[in-house]
Amino acid sequence: MALQSPAASHSADHRITLDVVVKDKAGNLISGLHQQDFAVLNDKKPQEIASFRAVSGATPNDPVKIILLVDEVNASFQSVAFGRDAIEKFLRQNGGQLSHPVSMIFFSDTDTQVLNGASRDGNALIAAFEQHVTKLRTLRRSAGFYGAVDRFQLSITNLNSIAVREQAEPGRKILIWISPGWPYLSGPHVNLSSNEQRRLFGSIVALNTSLRRAQIALYSIDPLGTADAGGFRTFYYESFLKGVALPKDAEAGNLSLQVIATQSGGRVLNSNNDVAALISSAAAEANSYYVLTIDSPPAEHPDEYHAIQVKIEQPGLIAQTRTGYYANPSSLAQ
Repeated sequence: MALQSPAASHSADHRITLDVVVKDKAGNLISGLHQQDFAVLNDKKPQEIASFRAVSGATPNDPVKIILLVDEVNASFQSVAFGRDAIEKFLRQNGGQLSHPVSMIFFSDTDTQVLNGASRDGNALIAAFEQHVTKLRTLRRSAGFYGAVDRFQLSITNLNSIAVREQAEPGRKILIWISPGWPYLSGPHVNLSSNEQRRLFGSIVALNTSLRRAQIALYSIDPLGTADAGGFRTFYYESFLKGVALPKDAEAGNLSLQVIATQSGGRVLNSNNDVAALISSAAAEANSYYVLTIDSPPAEHPDEYHAIQVKIEQPGLIAQTRTGYYANPSSLAQ
């Protein structure tokens, strides 16, 4: 499986935008910082900040949208129902008056349904929400290895399609994917050919680039709650967090939901039965953040990976943002 490569017209988009959430050690959002409080490292080398602005809430220049996605492909009917209840509880907060526009997506193996448009009216979203009937998984190979491959491919393709579609909309998007995640398809007994690794690498590059251009931070919320606490899924993804620089290092685990969430500047939220509170926690990160831009150094070869780290000068503060991007030589855009 390989996703479509990023469009050639964007191959040399050297201005990189970083949406940065800053927190203290207790997890509280920190506002009021200035450009001099930030340092950006590009492949461990200091990178000049080209522009900077602090954002508090949605503004005309910095619109923010929350996207709630119910995954009916990778979760059981019971888990989907539990996730739906949590979404409804979230939408009813404050009498249904939402801080930011919210849109909803239902992802099944037969289609991806986007409900109406984005709205701040939680009660109207609930009314549309209740019209949707959760679909039982109908993939003919829903069990075993081939069923896992089907779900993996369907999930990655759907995520990329969302990212490509959202590139047409300005501003930051917080995509909250309610699911335990799709299969890792990685492990000691999984051997990939060089061609399979090249295709995987192409998909990793395409998805990373699509999410970056769409300004999407992905948040993974496991509706299984404490039932999944301590399970390998809650920590195995950490083995794949390092950015992939070469095709020979590509594994399917690099495209797991939890890895993509972390690398996009979002979070992995699990082992908590209060799923509505987890949704609120993710959505709250739209309330205060910083927008930094940097100019990527010239790339020496196609799909050149750059690791990004943002540090805060004040002790005890942590920056949360995307962890890397792929660059291409300017000649590819000509």
